[in-house]
Amino acid sequence: MQVILGAGGDIGTPLAKELRKHTDKIRLVARNVQKVNPDDELFAADLTNGELVKKAIIDAEVVYLTVGFPYDVTIWRKNWPLVVDNVISACLEHQTKLVFLDNVYMYDRTEIPHMKEDSKINPPSEKGKVRKIVLDKLTTAMQEQGLPVIIARSADFYGPGAKNGILNILLLSPLKKGGKMMWQSNADKIHSFTYTPDAAKAVAMLGNTTDAYNQVWHLPTSSQKLTGREFVKISSEMANKKVSFFILKPWLMKIIGLFDKTMNNLVEMQYQNTQDYFFDSSKFCERFDFTPTSYEAGMKETFDYSKA
Repeated sequence: MQVILGAGGDIGTPLAKELRKHTDKIRLVARNVQKVNPDDELFAADLTNGELVKKAIIDAEVVYLTVGFPYDVTIWRKNWPLVVDNVISACLEHQTKLVFLDNVYMYDRTEIPHMKEDSKINPPSEKGKVRKIVLDKLTTAMQEQGLPVIIARSADFYGPGAKNGILNILLLSPLKKGGKMMWQSNADKIHSFTYTPDAAKAVAMLGNTTDAYNQVWHLPTSSQKLTGREFVKISSEMANKKVSFFILKPWLMKIIGLFDKTMNNLVEMQYQNTQDYFFDSSKFCERFDFTPTSYEAGMKETFDYSKA
């Protein structure tokens, strides 16, 4: 039995499909849970409830924590430490391995131009500080309590049906709807994006590879170094549209943030967009002989999916 806690999200859904290659017993856990595969076992639970989490992972060999919370630091401060404590406790009790889907918010701002698994941890944002608390809890559980843990880290992501995918939101969805494409802060800086089907496939592979545990892994991400302007050009050509977009400058985001909570929470993260942002996944790609999907192919798949 393999269990996805926080099923149904942008990574959790394709992960459920990928896990069928490794097991015929999959349990999906979420507050409003729905089947992905016909024979998925469903368990409705709020992960902030520790007793429900313990029941949710009974008989599990591997647990995948892919839950996402609204993009609000207040909610993150309240929910993330609690949920991770609940999951660690449950996994220790049931002697279950844990795979945690992570992001790059805990890295020092100077590491952003070339991020690797051993990059310096020193979060410059409030949301990053929450992620460091989570990382510290997982590291302690791994090193001091013997919990087998994989930290599977993703860059900003995009992909078919990814509601929170950055390229989906900024470029591909507006393009589909005839709206104006956008970019954050500086379109002449390099930015990496992880393709959600690649990420899901990699998370499933890691969870089912014994010697992958007790390590940090960057999920497979194209090594192409494209700027925002180049992403806009690819999108425009793909849709046979004239290149046209506007820049969400930090000062504009601050103004919009007065009326929009999500935008307000994006302001502190602009250090990731005012400099090059390159996510190095060579460790995974070399270990598993994996070639990440190119941006051209991934964006076409995402755009075609959005048209369906």
